[in-house]
Amino acid sequence: MEFKSVNPYNGKEIATYKEHTKEQVDKILEKSRFVFESWKDVSIEERCKLLVNAAGVLRNNIDKYARTMTLEMGKPITEAKAEINKCALVCEYYAENAEEFLADELIETDASESFVSHDPIGTVLAIMPWNFPFWQVFRFAAPTLAAGNTALLKHASNVFGCATHIEELFLEAGFPDGVFQNLIIHHDKTERILSDDIVKAVALTGSERAGKSVGQLAGKYLKKSVLELGGSNAFIVLEDADIDQAVKTGIKARMMNSGQSCIAAKRFILVGDAYDKFLPGFIDGIKAIKKGEPTDESTEIGPLARKDLADELQKQLQKSVEQGAKIETGGKQDGAFHEPTVLTGVKPGMPAFDEETFGPVAAIIRAKDADEAFELAANSKYGLGLSLFTTDIETARRYIDKVPDGAFFINEMVKSDPRLPFGGTGKSGYGRELSREGIHEFINKKTVYVKG
Repeated sequence: MEFKSVNPYNGKEIATYKEHTKEQVDKILEKSRFVFESWKDVSIEERCKLLVNAAGVLRNNIDKYARTMTLEMGKPITEAKAEINKCALVCEYYAENAEEFLADELIETDASESFVSHDPIGTVLAIMPWNFPFWQVFRFAAPTLAAGNTALLKHASNVFGCATHIEELFLEAGFPDGVFQNLIIHHDKTERILSDDIVKAVALTGSERAGKSVGQLAGKYLKKSVLELGGSNAFIVLEDADIDQAVKTGIKARMMNSGQSCIAAKRFILVGDAYDKFLPGFIDGIKAIKKGEPTDESTEIGPLARKDLADELQKQLQKSVEQGAKIETGGKQDGAFHEPTVLTGVKPGMPAFDEETFGPVAAIIRAKDADEAFELAANSKYGLGLSLFTTDIETARRYIDKVPDGAFFINEMVKSDPRLPFGGTGKSGYGRELSREGIHEFINKKTVYVKG
């Protein structure tokens, strides 16, 4: 089987990748197992030096990596470069902090000495999506490799060029051959990989459907799993908010990466007078977004990663309109490109409210007061994050424990930061990436008890 990489902007084929045979997969698995035996004994200090090297390789090749990303999945080139820089930062973050995060945790008991050691577990499988093809790999790989594990990457089939760069990058940075390897396989081979005794755990970033499938397999084979799935984040604007700030942030929160982000603001819940103050400027800002060829530095929004993704978004939009929603601007589709769209009159029961809209469509919802706004925000099967805009920080704090999501951002868009744990609740998955919590997901917390 061959995988074709197609430029979503013009439909031109970029490259083809031949699927690994069973024999090749077996060799990759065995190499991962073999290399782990020596890699786990490499000092944390040395592993961290290699992460610093990886950050340097990323920055030195930023143009090459960003261009491949843009050609494969349509991300505007300026955003692609920003993504590469963020990957370098996560490498440096764990290089600076891994030794502290993995240090023995001393605990006073009746023993003469007792502590928890943090040991690597072996080979971890990563199943990653196309929307942030470098970042989502690196936020997994940096802590996983720093902890002394080896990694296998099953990337999305439309970004195998990015996957190839990443594998080569780790080798160039000085990581031993086999510490990080690609699997060029179809998703129907996932069970074959996950069932192998060599693989000890799995991390998946993807759709709810993919999460259910991989979660079931992980349970079947008793493998640790971390799932980062979809989202339908609420963006609440109270009446006392700085409207200009909310509008500017809201546009970026919805339209970054052409709206293809699990943590994008998708449901804009406007309270009372904030509705009439926010909406005109927001619509004007959406209209002003510069569309164009994604390799052009001035382009702000490009196509979706594939035509079928734009088709699905259009179906969700049209069904919502049939149910009473109104298109204020945008709404049209041309191949893989979908116009930035503002949809008002959105209510529970419509796809634009209930489902994850993975593209540049902003659903506008009116609420009479803050309590109703938070009730609407919580009316979702997803739980990644929420943004609240208000000048009354103390009132905002009182709502923190009312929100079941994995993140609560006040006067800022929800975003990932290497220093903060990242993950969701409900159908948005489980487990945490980044920060101390991220590196502790794939380690053996071993109790050591010494009786003198």
